[in-house]
Amino acid sequence: MAKFILRRFFLLLLTMFLVSVTVFLITESSPGNVARNVLGAFVTPEQEASFLAQMGLDKPIHIRYLSWLLGNDWYASRKIGLPLRQITTEGGFDEWWAVREDGALVRWTLEGENLVATAKLAVGGISEYKNNERWQTDETGASLFWGVDDQNHVVLWEKGTDRKVWTFIVGTGWMESSGGPVEYIPLKKGFIRGDPGVSLRTGRPVSKSIFIRLRNSLVLAGTAFVIVMPVALFLGMLAGLKEGSLRDRVLSVGGMMFSVTPEFATGIFLILIMAVWLGLVPGATVFGEKAPWERPDMLILPVLTLTLIELGYILRITRASMVEVMKSPYIRTAHLKGLPYWRIVLKHAVRNALMAPITVIMLHVNWLMGGIVIVEVVFGYPGLGKYLLDSALFKDINALEAGAMILVSVAVLTQLVADIAYTFLNPRIRYA
Repeated sequence: MAKFILRRFFLLLLTMFLVSVTVFLITESSPGNVARNVLGAFVTPEQEASFLAQMGLDKPIHIRYLSWLLGNDWYASRKIGLPLRQITTEGGFDEWWAVREDGALVRWTLEGENLVATAKLAVGGISEYKNNERWQTDETGASLFWGVDDQNHVVLWEKGTDRKVWTFIVGTGWMESSGGPVEYIPLKKGFIRGDPGVSLRTGRPVSKSIFIRLRNSLVLAGTAFVIVMPVALFLGMLAGLKEGSLRDRVLSVGGMMFSVTPEFATGIFLILIMAVWLGLVPGATVFGEKAPWERPDMLILPVLTLTLIELGYILRITRASMVEVMKSPYIRTAHLKGLPYWRIVLKHAVRNALMAPITVIMLHVNWLMGGIVIVEVVFGYPGLGKYLLDSALFKDINALEAGAMILVSVAVLTQLVADIAYTFLNPRIRYA
């Protein structure tokens, strides 16, 4: 079993790598313009070029992928000649600083032709001073300087240039200023170290935004899973025990009706009846800063929609498996031996009939996490699926990659759980 789990772990790593490359290439080749999505349809070529440079999107595709995967702070540190450190402020924002020789943290701004350093001293306090001695002259005679700016970039400034730059200001948007750098390296630790980068759409770290969305989707999917799976398995086994009976036909037709109805139609139908006509529950999910469990009334309709959709599908799979098992020779042999009917069902039939549903259920865990985007959009639910949809429309590659890695991990891990569950349902199954 240990070797089997280890093989699955390496399969997870390989799958994540292949999916990350695929998502990156598909996003790159898809139509759309990130700068126009963020800045608006009337963005000028200069604004577009400035935006792409600050986001690192002007770099070759292989450089951008390696920066997303491995980070680039180690490369940027060599450009500056000083170590780099990421800190979290009291307000919860991540900031990058260079570490000066005396241990102080320092960043720079360009004012005219003067480099102005802002240092956080090791003993406490902040110091600002001109730092023009750091200008370096290249072979062409130009004065250049690599440093950390106040927007979490390592940048290359050139003395005497008056480049226009459009900088993203939180709460304000993109603002024009002068004295911009000639080259940018947007700093990130890389996905391997838990930093998938900054969202191109919101300007916020993807790791923080996606954690909240993942939590919300886990609550929604987990609640639906806990409700629907035991109910669907029970009803499916009841239908399969008496093939062709009235009970079987009613449950089969009802399950088919729910499973073939589109999610958006089921959601809108429930909103119309329970929220508009009866006024029993809210028709939308507006949490604000609250967690979903703080407003359980808003979870009722999304959970009910998912439950009805999944109920029919799992019920029919379980019913078909139960019918097949009840026709097996060993079940007939048990009847001929005179064993009680319910003992035959519970001891011999149920365990084998659960093999196929367990596989389907584990596959649908991944669907519940990433495939409920329609339900989330219908109810305005702030989950992972809606987050990835919005990111795809904006070509937000950092958010898409992070979401894809989460879904791959869920898919592989749920299949591992299914494989382990098989050994309890059928003792003949063993993994070397």
